Amino acid sequence: MKLKFSDIRDFLKRADMLLFFLCLAASVMGLVAISSATKTMGRSYIYVQTFALLIGAALYFVFTLIDADVFADQWPLLVVAEFGLIALLLTPLGYKDDTGNRAWLRFLGIGIQPAEVVKVIYIVLTAKHLTYLKEYRNLSSPLSVFQLVGHLMLLFALYMVISSDLGNALVFFFVFVVMVFAAGIKLYWFLFGGAAVALAVPLAWNYVFSDNQKNRILLPYIQDQIDPSGYGISWEPTRAKLALSSGRLWGTGLYQGTQTQTAEGGLRSKHADYIFACIGEEMGMIGCIVVILLLVAIIVRCVYVGLHCHSTFGMLVCLGVAAMVCFQLFNSVGMCTGLTPVIGLTLPFFSYGGSSLFTMFAAMGIVSGIRYRPKPAQFRSYSLEY
Repeated sequence: MKLKFSDIRDFLKRADMLLFFLCLAASVMGLVAISSATKTMGRSYIYVQTFALLIGAALYFVFTLIDADVFADQWPLLVVAEFGLIALLLTPLGYKDDTGNRAWLRFLGIGIQPAEVVKVIYIVLTAKHLTYLKEYRNLSSPLSVFQLVGHLMLLFALYMVISSDLGNALVFFFVFVVMVFAAGIKLYWFLFGGAAVALAVPLAWNYVFSDNQKNRILLPYIQDQIDPSGYGISWEPTRAKLALSSGRLWGTGLYQGTQTQTAEGGLRSKHADYIFACIGEEMGMIGCIVVILLLVAIIVRCVYVGLHCHSTFGMLVCLGVAAMVCFQLFNSVGMCTGLTPVIGLTLPFFSYGGSSLFTMFAAMGIVSGIRYRPKPAQFRSYSLEY
């Protein structure tokens, strides 16, 4: 019994409990916001989110105990899982949501968004690949860059063709840019990459993007031309801005928001894509600031753990997770305030979505695991001195 208590005490000391409580605080606040947003929609949303939170908390501790390096050593299986999960969208299990994106798997009444899991797998695989290239190859050689970009483009293209989900596809791209920059790739490759993107965007715009996707991208900037009536695709973005503006400093109070509580004519995706607008309406600017501060604290903590783990692989994983949360935070807030296109990304830990919540906790568990077992000097592949 004494040994068991000492093991628990040692675990709590070495695991990143600060990160866990930040994630827990964000999730509980999100649960409260979802409870209010779904008041007129039934209680099933609360049950699903609570169950996902419990699973997520358990996964956090499980992944803290799993050595991320050992996990990454199984990279062939991770590659199969990465592309296999996306390929499942082509089977009868895959289905389209109300946006027209084929981005969900549904079986036995349970819906799972495979991109949420794939994002975490992609971060681990890219960190493993970058670490290998730094140790055994020339990271900035054309062959190395071709391999890295090839992995990204194959994943990006496959996911876009199958699901049409631009939001999560862009997360892969942003995470890639942050991780290769942190790994130390030569800056001239970013110039080449920028030129390639500049050439590819017009082609994608003309031959890949649907009219609906084009309109969603342009909506924040030329709304009067795309939806002059205001009753089309601009309806929800307009309602979101109204909700935020009506909340003022302290909000209207839980279960009291006009846009949040209106069953017909208000926000439709108020519990998911537009949860930030609902928080702004019912909890006011103070609530919005708390949301942003919690997520920024999570991002900063991931970066801090990465910069102090003295392992290139661990550093890259932590920065990849931080980049994922950062991009989704920026897009979710920007979408509700009319600054960024509506591309359907969840606000981490706050938006409704079981697969999003428990994979976020799993990702944070990997970060905690990197802090849990710092590499002894004699076993470090490479060291970073801070």
